[in-house]
Amino acid sequence: MKEEVTNTSLALQSHRDEWKKMGCTIMTDGWTDKKRKTIINFLVNSPKGTVFLKSIDASAISKTAEKVFEMMDDIVEEVGEDNVIQVVTDNATNYKAAGQMLMTKRKKLFWTPCAAHGVKKRYFMYLFVEMVILKFKTKN
Repeated sequence: MKEEVTNTSLALQSHRDEWKKMGCTIMTDGWTDKKRKTIINFLVNSPKGTVFLKSIDASAISKTAEKVFEMMDDIVEEVGEDNVIQVVTDNATNYKAAGQMLMTKRKKLFWTPCAAHGVKKRYFMYLFVEMVILKFKTKN
């Protein structure tokens, strides 16, 4: 077990070294399980690859823009402000506001909404419209 912890620490350090040379992107993804427990995952991506950094149990935390900002800001601090080029999050209103707050505080980085969330939303809207049209056609 100790050997695996050492190997993991060395691998993470090589990623951290890459972050310093090339920069990196922090990615967040949150989800809620069946017991209403909210988990927010933080990953870091660079040319060397993607690393899982940590998960935060956010069940007891209000997901206001201010709280989301504080969590993201703490992660930027942990990774190193000079290493972070962008932060990618969900595009919910609170994350958008937190992203703007982060860019105001940390002038060198960009906040970007996750394109997949927007694409998925549009796809489901398309399916809904198709179902309505099909239902209308079958009635006539």
